[in-house]
Amino acid sequence: MNILVDSNILLRLSHPASTQYQLAFDSTTKLRGSGDTLCVVPQNLYEFWSAATRPIHVNGLGMSLAQVQRDIADIKNFFCFLDEPTTVFAEWENLVALHAVVGKNAHDTHLVAAMVVHGITHLLTFNKQDFQRFTNITVLSQADVVATSP
Repeated sequence: MNILVDSNILLRLSHPASTQYQLAFDSTTKLRGSGDTLCVVPQNLYEFWSAATRPIHVNGLGMSLAQVQRDIADIKNFFCFLDEPTTVFAEWENLVALHAVVGKNAHDTHLVAAMVVHGITHLLTFNKQDFQRFTNITVLSQADVVATSP
């Protein structure tokens, strides 16, 4: 099964000192080991770039541009990188109107729109609560994945 990986997973995987690194690593390794295909879309990389290059004092990782470029190349090699067809925008417009999405949640809605267009039903994230409004997808947390038997 194809599973979209949320940007927060990618950020933890790029930061081994993070307290959540091991959980992100274990959950992605387990899903890949069970035959699932872990996917990313351009929105993931926009969010990754933004958070990774943002200074640490404003909740970023403070990474250099060169390191972020290397990490994005690694992400595109390790995960199935899906394009963004023009239909994603129309789906996003429908979803933000349907769910009355405001503020930063518009970014998460963009991920869900890409999922719908690509026929992906599952999302791996650290923030299950951010996606509760979307009943057409199954949201998995790292703890959910790691806790299940093989």
